[in-house]
Amino acid sequence: MPSDDRSRLVAWDRQLRDVHARLRDSLQIARDAIDDAGEQPASPRLAADLRLFCTGFCAALDGHHRREDDVMFPELLALDPSLADVLAQLTRDHSVLAQLLGSLQQAVDAGHDAATLHRHLDGIEAIMETHFRYEEKRLLGPLSRLVVDREPQEVLGPLA
Repeated sequence: MPSDDRSRLVAWDRQLRDVHARLRDSLQIARDAIDDAGEQPASPRLAADLRLFCTGFCAALDGHHRREDDVMFPELLALDPSLADVLAQLTRDHSVLAQLLGSLQQAVDAGHDAATLHRHLDGIEAIMETHFRYEEKRLLGPLSRLVVDREPQEVLGPLA
């Protein structure tokens, strides 16, 4: 959406589902990069592919969560104050995911083998999926009523 065209109604609930789908796809790309690089512990190709993944995926997931924390959650709280506990839990999940992403980056930088890197991705995926399901279960209804005069990227991050 062009920045000067704010007349289009944005369905925030659909936007959130779309962002989650893109993040799931990005996680699969990382798994594929590990598998394509083979089982060598310090493979230069594996390290390069995963650094690229971490730069892209980690930045996208972190950007999505920062936008939620800074923009979307305050808007939802203003719309429905009864969401305070839900939003607090989701914010805690964001912190856990940021730590897991940092651990993955350290493992990539240290040249860990494919099995170790897959374990890191498994942990990220487990928390991410639980988080996404909870978020969608609890927020899609309120998001369908949300009216915010902002670009989707400002509310949901770089993949919106």
